[in-house]
Amino acid sequence: MTTLVLDNPELLTRATLASGLTPAMPGTAGQRPHRMKFHFGFNRHALDAEDVEFLCLHAAYLRQHPGLKVRVHGHADNFGSEDYNRFLSRLRASTVARLLMREGVPESQILLVHWGSCRPLATPDDHAANRRVELEYLSQEMARAL
Repeated sequence: MTTLVLDNPELLTRATLASGLTPAMPGTAGQRPHRMKFHFGFNRHALDAEDVEFLCLHAAYLRQHPGLKVRVHGHADNFGSEDYNRFLSRLRASTVARLLMREGVPESQILLVHWGSCRPLATPDDHAANRRVELEYLSQEMARAL
């Protein structure tokens, strides 16, 4: 028997849906949703429908766990000036934070950080991978230490 292990949860979900099986929705049984990175198009800060769906799951999880905080990291690729990239990364992080708050997450549970292009996920030439927002969960104790 051959077992295929996918390190990419999005590909695993798509493969499950394509096979006709219904995947267990993360976040529905008190589990933290597995998707933590959300990518954007060039010079964009709007979320697509799939991103909104996963962020709603994160919002539900955060409402169930008021002792947690989430740090929203905004990033940009290295096109343009660094001032503009910091501005764009702030817009991306703010878009995610507004969605979480719209879904009932108190503002006190959300911390925003915007990095511009100074913390690439991949090589600086992999522009699409670097245009993103990442979520980082923190306990109250970790958040107070910051």
